[in-house]
Amino acid sequence: MDTLIVIVIVIVLIAAVIAAVMVTRTRRKSEDLKDSFGPEYERTVAASGDDRKTAEHELADRQKRHDAYEIRPLDANARDRYAGAWQQAQARFVDQPSEAVSEAHELVDRVLRERGYPVDDFAEQADAVSVDHPEVVHDYRAAHAVSLANERQEATTEDLREAMVHYRSLFDRLLDGPSTQPPETQEARK
Repeated sequence: MDTLIVIVIVIVLIAAVIAAVMVTRTRRKSEDLKDSFGPEYERTVAASGDDRKTAEHELADRQKRHDAYEIRPLDANARDRYAGAWQQAQARFVDQPSEAVSEAHELVDRVLRERGYPVDDFAEQADAVSVDHPEVVHDYRAAHAVSLANERQEATTEDLREAMVHYRSLFDRLLDGPSTQPPETQEARK
């Protein structure tokens, strides 16, 4: 009888330890996703009807898909070329805001393509961007929505101005992405 009680107590203790480990692992996974995705974590939770488990599964799936892409930095010549093209698009905004936003949209797509991001499907593209740049993916989605309105000739000049600002926030991050320079050179740039 005493042996049976000891066995039951041991089994209960083992079950409690396993449960504690599982809860800790789940919490750590949630915290890692929150840290990694920042505001995109909360947006994804809200989009899933406040179902954190579903949202976290979606975010983990994004990371897996992202890892399959060959995301690479731009070389110095490409960064300079794209920076110059951006300056031209930005300057065009004064006289031709609609065309400037279209140009900014195409420019961001070209940079994304050259860096190795998917470009055939916007939702997939935004998901991939959210893994590397969660702090600006909201801007990217907003700019894309204005670009679509612009194509339908439904965007106001203020909408177009905001789209340029939003595109610029992602564009800057894409150009300053992982550098091909040695770490000591990267530190010197900061």
